[in-house]
Amino acid sequence: MFPEVEVYRYVTEQTFDAYLFQLVEGKQKFISQIMTSKSPVRSAEDVDEVALSFAEVKMLATGDERFKEKMDLDMQVAKLKVLKQSYLSEHYDLEDRILKHYPQDIKNYEERITAYGNDAEIARQYKPQGEDKFCPMTLNSVTYKEKADAGEMLLAICKENPLSNPVEIGSYRGFQMEVYYDTVNANYCLNLCGMWKYKVDLGMDALGNLTRIENEIAKLPARLEAAKTRKEETIAQLETAKEEVKKPFAFEDELKEKTERLNALNIELNLNEKDNAVIDDEPEQNDEQPEKKSTDRER
Repeated sequence: MFPEVEVYRYVTEQTFDAYLFQLVEGKQKFISQIMTSKSPVRSAEDVDEVALSFAEVKMLATGDERFKEKMDLDMQVAKLKVLKQSYLSEHYDLEDRILKHYPQDIKNYEERITAYGNDAEIARQYKPQGEDKFCPMTLNSVTYKEKADAGEMLLAICKENPLSNPVEIGSYRGFQMEVYYDTVNANYCLNLCGMWKYKVDLGMDALGNLTRIENEIAKLPARLEAAKTRKEETIAQLETAKEEVKKPFAFEDELKEKTERLNALNIELNLNEKDNAVIDDEPEQNDEQPEKKSTDRER
């Protein structure tokens, strides 16, 4: 019925409106701490704690400038606390990376570098020969020198082993070979086993499978260089993290100063004490003593 609706918000300067919008802002900050794609703070204060006390109403009514300062400090201190929580979260994450993740990654890359280097050297020792660029392949203890024969035999062996557990079937270019059936992707796979295992997805083309095996072996020098590069990058990240973790919270002094001023204002304005409820000393109707009833007695 109404395709467009315009919403107007009116506020009056130096009135109770300022505090009302401060409460709304506090609620929004509370929600934003949870509904965010960034690292959330480890804890969030309940919105109900931001309650309006009798003393605060009194200060609003008197127009005390100190209360306006307190309201500003409330917002600034809350913002600084959120920033500090984010800093602490990142600080803890950096400590975990320094102590666990980066050393483990460096160790892993060192193992890969050793394995890739050794396997690349083995592959260089057994280079394909002839016009077909084929190295003799051993399958089930039989050596096949013809590329086509080896490809057909490899397909036949795969069909005989429809299990998901790897089964050793022979060797090629210094690498032990084992085949298994990948139940997830519904195809046969072959592992080239040196110091590291290299997976090759097999198809139904006999010559195509041999080409895939050759392509996987040809990737060894590139894998070696990539592992070296990743190791150097991880070491650099570790050194950077060690420097970053030493940096203190940039707004620590400001947070301390404003928190102390806020506490002082709360004491001056008597906002550090909770309002005492007015106790009605008059007895309730139910607490009244019942009147004594006289009993008429016959003389």
